[in-house]
Amino acid sequence: MKNEFIAVQFELLADLLEIQGANPFRIRAYRNAARTISSTSESLSDLVIEKQDLTQFAGIGKDLAKQIEEITTKGQHSALEELRKQIPGGVLDMLRIPGVGPKKVSVFFNELGLKSLEDLKAACEAGRLSKLKGFGKKTEESILANIAMATEHSQRASISDARAAAELIVEDLQKLKEIGQVAVAGSCRRRKETCGDLDILATCSDSGPPMDCLAAHPLVDSVLQRGETKQRVRLKTGMELDLRVVPEESFGAAMQYFTGSKEHNVVVRQRAKDLGLKLNEYGVFRYDVQVAGRTEEDVYAAIGLPWFPPELRENRREFEWADAGKLPELVTIADIKGDLHMHTTASDGAATIEQMAIAARERGLKYIAITDHSKRVSMANGLDANRLRKHWDDIRRIRETISGIEILCGIECDILEDATMDLPDDVLAEADWVIAVLHYGLKQPGDQIMKRLMTAVTNPHVDIIGHCSGRMIGRREGADINFSELLKAAADNQVMMEINAHPSRLDLDDIHAAAAKDLGIPIVISTDSHSVNGFEVLEYGVDQARRAGLTKDDVANTRTLKEFRKLLKSS
Repeated sequence: MKNEFIAVQFELLADLLEIQGANPFRIRAYRNAARTISSTSESLSDLVIEKQDLTQFAGIGKDLAKQIEEITTKGQHSALEELRKQIPGGVLDMLRIPGVGPKKVSVFFNELGLKSLEDLKAACEAGRLSKLKGFGKKTEESILANIAMATEHSQRASISDARAAAELIVEDLQKLKEIGQVAVAGSCRRRKETCGDLDILATCSDSGPPMDCLAAHPLVDSVLQRGETKQRVRLKTGMELDLRVVPEESFGAAMQYFTGSKEHNVVVRQRAKDLGLKLNEYGVFRYDVQVAGRTEEDVYAAIGLPWFPPELRENRREFEWADAGKLPELVTIADIKGDLHMHTTASDGAATIEQMAIAARERGLKYIAITDHSKRVSMANGLDANRLRKHWDDIRRIRETISGIEILCGIECDILEDATMDLPDDVLAEADWVIAVLHYGLKQPGDQIMKRLMTAVTNPHVDIIGHCSGRMIGRREGADINFSELLKAAADNQVMMEINAHPSRLDLDDIHAAAAKDLGIPIVISTDSHSVNGFEVLEYGVDQARRAGLTKDDVANTRTLKEFRKLLKSS
């Protein structure tokens, strides 16, 4: 069990306590513990197994240590489960509304008795919120405008949450002696940014044991349907999950069918039909005789196609590539040699320069760029010119003491609302690596957004545009960007584009990353780490790149540092 899973339980508990109006010190204790857990490189789950003392970590007392042990050994948190019973799930959905935190939700729930997004929408339309102390008409209108996004997101889970749940369940099903194969299918396997539900396939001569195991799983709230070969459950997060038990001889066909996408499968079935074959979730058949089905490779080969990586199965260009014999060899996490976006205690990070460098080296990286915030991000203790230069001196001093990894002096520099850069050119010229970003004014008109981005792209010292739209999946829409104009300018000005690997960003999205590839723009996959555990999200960025059809050659930070430097404007 990853530390992040434990931290999420504590953060959720803190949210629920704050909604209830509990003791602030208790709430703060859980939030502090969550930060400590997220920033700890050692696996707390392993430490529990080894019976190590968890109180060695700052902010973890005996009571919290016992709770961590409960989560890691039982897969659930009894105090959290009790709070879930007291507070309707629809109340938690309100937290998904941009600009709405636990304090506001507490008011909605405790003072107005609102229990769902539908209740909140009706209250806004009736003008009830604007009559509350601390709420005005503008706030009410903003909340009403953003409820649609929260409603849509409440029906889908981020890929990180979806994977965490699915993989824990698969791990437990694999322990059953009756199980043959078990795997995740659906949009989760295709690594879409969000998943509406989950699909798990298993082979077993008797469907009883896996279905009994799933029904009793700590992550499962209720069983919605149970038949001979299919079981549907609702998880405690609200997501629904389908378990299908299939014969060994049909496992590959079922994986192909239930992985999807629907659009991809329509083409595959038509190809089979054109060859006089029938394809369904049970196999490939000539008349009534099965000719393939045990593996996906056999299924595709039977209809004259190569096996497609799941991330490509969207009916975009995969069939064109396959027909031309040019199906790309997609980038893998093992290809990544450097991470070029991260933060330290100099701004809003939880670890020092040295700690981040050592953690990156332990993960096999060969180089990193330290890119703390510029001064505009005052809430993150952003750096002005004087502090930044001192920070760079610290980086240069530390990199002389650490072997096995190179450290670049970087900066995440804001593109200001007036279309100027947050730091002067003479400062940016001293950096090894400059990321230009939009953090504020994301709702400005498209013309102004583009003016700001063009300021950065044409700046001789800017190397890359980071998380270019500024979106937060399910919580904040991205800026109004003319991507055709932006990407052409980036190509013309030798500026790279970032795929920010954090699962709440994944920005660029896969469509625009593919467009950047077509223009020959180097892509950098970065973690935007704020702690030593932040590097764990790298896989989500790689998944996004794979969905875009990117190969190792399309991704700049698969190169050695010497090769990477040749791509920079200053080379």
